Amino acid sequence: MRTIVAIAALLCAPWLAGAGAEAATPPSGKSTRAEGHRAQAGTAYRERDDFIRFAAEVAARRAWDPAWVRDQLSDARQLARVAQLIMPPPAGVAKNWTAYRDRFVEPRRVRAGADFWNANEEALRRAQSVYGVPPEIVVGILGVETFYGAMMGGFRVIDALATLAFDFPRGRSDRSAFFRDELEELLALARHEGIRADSIRGSYAGAIGWPQFMPGSVNRHAVDFDGDGHVDLRQSVADAIGSVAHFLQQHGWQRGMPTHFEVQPPHDEVARATLLAPDIEPRFSAQRMRELGALLAPDAAGFDGPLALVEVHNGSAAPSHLAGTQNFYVLTRYNRSSYYARAVIALGQAVAAAHEATPAHSPNPMTSARP
Repeated sequence: MRTIVAIAALLCAPWLAGAGAEAATPPSGKSTRAEGHRAQAGTAYRERDDFIRFAAEVAARRAWDPAWVRDQLSDARQLARVAQLIMPPPAGVAKNWTAYRDRFVEPRRVRAGADFWNANEEALRRAQSVYGVPPEIVVGILGVETFYGAMMGGFRVIDALATLAFDFPRGRSDRSAFFRDELEELLALARHEGIRADSIRGSYAGAIGWPQFMPGSVNRHAVDFDGDGHVDLRQSVADAIGSVAHFLQQHGWQRGMPTHFEVQPPHDEVARATLLAPDIEPRFSAQRMRELGALLAPDAAGFDGPLALVEVHNGSAAPSHLAGTQNFYVLTRYNRSSYYARAVIALGQAVAAAHEATPAHSPNPMTSARP
């Protein structure tokens, strides 16, 4: 089952780009408008035989009117810029957690996050009540993904998906089948919401709205949290908040569980390798980690769930570690990167501290230890 929300997170190196890495710098607004203009400039796909076959197959598989499908796809266009942006970064750049974190946990984003929390506290608290996901986690994700809605992307999603479905660039593993599925999901989304598929805008990888959901994730996990009868992840902040929390809950988020504990890995290389082998998947009890020589923080003493020894690199400096719980692992279902998960947690904590310092707001207990 596909669990990645924004496929850009899968295609890019995790220490350089995630679903929200393109939002690392506060936007001016000009690039989004330029992307929108470029989205109209490509060559139309409607005369290509493979595209025509795709439309017919979708109509037959979904039992949709073939004329409706052809009409929805009629102006899908190839965009060279999309193919350029989806390519991986240059090789040879060392992974660096500190540099990655500092791109997201910085004063402007923290201030914007505190303002966002203050403006949307009711929806954040309601999402916690319904889905068990605390506000700082939702706020962290929305801050990393799109700088709180400031960088949602200006590409027509139909163009981005068609380009990656039918002209996926050479030089990396072919993901065209994934994008064909997402193009079909975009049609399903448009049909359900009663809008044109070519009216929906998003990132160069086809991710939509504040939380950067791919169309399939919108269809499977997005919720109408403002109760207006529609799901709108670009215009409804409440829908975005509820949808992020619902996604995490659907992927196994455990109410009240911390995301991680501090840990010192074992000095023995064999024992360390044993703990690192499952990567971010929690498989070890706290007792087993101690038996292998790991030193867990005291607050992990009563924890009875599985843990993972998560390692991130710091360039030429020594790597750093944490003991990740099931909830840390769930964050990597949003974006398969431990760097991303740690950035979400760190930003959420920083924003929560800023929010707590705001007059008339009571302290909000965090759900995780310091990253």
